[in-house]
Amino acid sequence: MAEYELVREIQNSCSGNQMRDVFFEEIETDDPVDYVRRLLRDDHAELTVEEKDADNLTIYADCSGMNQKFLFTRI
Repeated sequence: MAEYELVREIQNSCSGNQMRDVFFEEIETDDPVDYVRRLLRDDHAELTVEEKDADNLTIYADCSGMNQKFLFTRI
């Protein structure tokens, strides 16, 4: 299994509030996209994947109107 540092940003949808929740953790997974799908537990979540290079991956999730960004960096 590959080890990643994961940064998860959840945008605040309240008008006039620019703050966002940011979480950091280290995880092990062979499939970051599957990891995000299991984490969100939403069959209708729309995921967009950007692969910067072999060790960096960004996944954008639109989950029932809530936008989240997951940045995976291989350790």
